[in-house]
Amino acid sequence: MCSPGEAPPGPAAAGELPPEWETDDERMAFLFSAFKQSREVNSTEWDSKMSFWVGLVLARGRRRGAVRTCLRELQNGFERRGSVPLGLGTVLRELLRRGKLQRESDFMASVDSSWISWGVGVFILKPLKWTLSSVLGDSKIPEEEEVLIYVELLQEKAEEVYHLYQSSALSSHPVVSLAELCSLCAGLCPDERTFYLLLLQLQKEKRVTILEQNGEKIVKFARGLHAKVSPMNDVDIGVYQLMQSEQLLSQKVESLSQEAEKCKEDARSACRAGKKQLALRCLRSRRRTERRIAELHSKLDALQGILDRIYASQTDQMVFNAYQAGVGALKLSMKDVTVERAENLVDQIQELCDTQDEVAQTLAGVGINGLEMDSEELEKELDSLLQDSSKDSLDLPAVPQKVLSAPMADAELEAELEQLSVSAGDLAQKIPSASSEPKPALGLNL
Repeated sequence: MCSPGEAPPGPAAAGELPPEWETDDERMAFLFSAFKQSREVNSTEWDSKMSFWVGLVLARGRRRGAVRTCLRELQNGFERRGSVPLGLGTVLRELLRRGKLQRESDFMASVDSSWISWGVGVFILKPLKWTLSSVLGDSKIPEEEEVLIYVELLQEKAEEVYHLYQSSALSSHPVVSLAELCSLCAGLCPDERTFYLLLLQLQKEKRVTILEQNGEKIVKFARGLHAKVSPMNDVDIGVYQLMQSEQLLSQKVESLSQEAEKCKEDARSACRAGKKQLALRCLRSRRRTERRIAELHSKLDALQGILDRIYASQTDQMVFNAYQAGVGALKLSMKDVTVERAENLVDQIQELCDTQDEVAQTLAGVGINGLEMDSEELEKELDSLLQDSSKDSLDLPAVPQKVLSAPMADAELEAELEQLSVSAGDLAQKIPSASSEPKPALGLNL
């Protein structure tokens, strides 16, 4: 079966199917029929039917969010009025050929892992089966219950697992137990088998490495988004053991704290009942427990200090590696650069600048001589123009004298103004001497 122990999903909902599914019986009869033996018989019908089912199969997997499927599950999902598509096997074979689907057995065999069989009962005869599949290709129609994987969906889900870990509190440690990681991904992986497939995909991408230590699986992630995971080393194993010890001590402290609280309540109850000796024994037991708790707290502090120093040393190592890489790059970039060569280059540049200045001065001298010749010609032409202008000034008519005598013109205007004033009768009566004052002025102009 596709999912051992689980019932296959039922038919697809109406919203997941194309409009013609319920309205066009003739077209659906054509789509539910089997493919011809050869595409060359009618390539148009073949391609139309193949395009319809390929899109529907891929869309169903993405809507369900399941990375695994099989022919039986798809036949149940696309059942219509008691009929199943007869060409689904051919469609799955085409998707296998295109790389959109992959047999689960081939995928597991392609990943070099020694832990594939744990937990799920998967035992693969890797050499023969995978080699034949690789050589012969996916020309065989998959069996009804043979598990197939949506390749693109598996890669996307694996990426989600990686980002989920990076954003969780577990990422503060370089390694994590498989059980903790499985609990973290419970909302993302519908079953344990899918979780293992996602881990295999991450291991295939070299972003995860898994090691079994004392019967327990530990997982190490790559630290950067685009980094490759380094092999598990003794430091990683030591850090994991310290983390496990820290967790055990924390659990022990929690248990002893509850025990101390219980002793306190028992002492209170015994005191109320008048059992003084029993109450004293409970209090002594409580004090012993508290001393044990204090000792465990000191051990916890020591473990946490060691972990902090390890993390700090890893950071120092990273910085040291960065410095070392920078020095190597600087040496490489300065490989052919020396002080003597730099001085020689500066001298060459100075000589070239001096040569350029001399060339510019030479070219400027030629330009200046030409300008001097032009200036002499222009001065001659200017002298001739001045001589012509002096001749023209001799032929000008004489300037009238009246025009030059501006004060006389002003006196005449004042006399005329006085005459206009005299013509007014009211002014003649009020100011009799006003008409006699302009007369000398008029006499001067006669």
